Amino acid sequence: MRDVAVIGAGMTNFGKFLDRSMKDIAGEAITGALDSAGVDKSKLEAAVVGNATAGLITGQEMIRGQVVLRELGIGGIPVINTENACASSSTAFHVAWMYVASGMYDMALAVGMEKLYHEDKTRSFKAIGAAVDVEWVQQMAAAAKAAKENGDRDNPAPEEGAGEKRSMFMDFYAAFARQHMQRYGTTKEQFARVAVKNHYHGSLNPHAQYREVYSLEDVLTSPMVAEPLTRLMCSPIGDGAAAVVLCAADKAKQFTSKPVFVRASVLASGDDRQPGQPGITERAAQKAYEMAGVGPEDINVAEVHDASAPAELVIYEELGFCKPGEGGQLIDSKATYVDGPIPVNPSGGLISKGHPIGATGVAQIYEIFSQLRGEAGDRQVRNPKVGMTENGGGMVKGEAAALAVHILSV
Repeated sequence: MRDVAVIGAGMTNFGKFLDRSMKDIAGEAITGALDSAGVDKSKLEAAVVGNATAGLITGQEMIRGQVVLRELGIGGIPVINTENACASSSTAFHVAWMYVASGMYDMALAVGMEKLYHEDKTRSFKAIGAAVDVEWVQQMAAAAKAAKENGDRDNPAPEEGAGEKRSMFMDFYAAFARQHMQRYGTTKEQFARVAVKNHYHGSLNPHAQYREVYSLEDVLTSPMVAEPLTRLMCSPIGDGAAAVVLCAADKAKQFTSKPVFVRASVLASGDDRQPGQPGITERAAQKAYEMAGVGPEDINVAEVHDASAPAELVIYEELGFCKPGEGGQLIDSKATYVDGPIPVNPSGGLISKGHPIGATGVAQIYEIFSQLRGEAGDRQVRNPKVGMTENGGGMVKGEAAALAVHILSV
């Protein structure tokens, strides 16, 4: 396998864009990536396009990448469409990396795009709810109903009908948060501090869907979604796109003086495991660390899958930024702020930057690319050399169905 570099990146603002098509949104990100790389579209040899919900929201069930790329005059090359729930475009990046690393192609495009927002919010929530074993959810909803009647608030299944009122994943995150609180003494205030941080970071990011700054009290008193999650602890529904250009490392200097190198690209899926065995995030992270020849202590900046505030806190522990149970102490210390020793989600993360699910993975790469090149503006981390992304998608039997970890460096 040969070394691979990212030589250009582009993304749209994230938000609710009823008046914009998928072609328009994705086209903006792709054009931005090509311009950033200084590469003409004719140089692309392959494209991998990640999207999760277009079939359910727009009706474009198939050939999603081809439809978007042909609008830009990009054709004749292999176009691969990837769907892996929220990890759809981090999967696209992984596949594009493999194409270049294998030597099959010298230059490839990875795209993430999503039109998730709909005037009828139940359609958006139902689309998100397709990222699970739907038969299992039906069974678990019945179990949750029975548990509720018996006063059991720790059942990790969504309430019946919850997927039509909100993302059912918030019920899962809420249950996992309660379990973490019970096991380690983590507090609701510590979860809320993650949201405070990410909303502050998002206020510094011109691409962020929400740029308001909130206090701890604001987060704690915002409307309840599922105990202990309040609305300001949860990622919003939105639209957006991101794209990056990957190139064989030995050719990167032909196009840019500031390439960012892909040191590790790992894609994993959930698995049946015994209690005490490492979960999918730990497994993927460990493999990525070994592949890159680094450890968690070497990471200078990270973008992680904070679909809810508790998720980020747990990911601190899973990535080895702190010991199990110490995530609350890490956020209390402000170590993961943009000016801290291990900045996490300087983009604002999914909570503030937004979570157009098919675009999220490549948008994380965009942020790390910008940070490592010193081009992140007001949210720039101090002199980062190694960056990391962690992006999970879907859920099967209580664990992420797909998860990608990437490590990049200058």
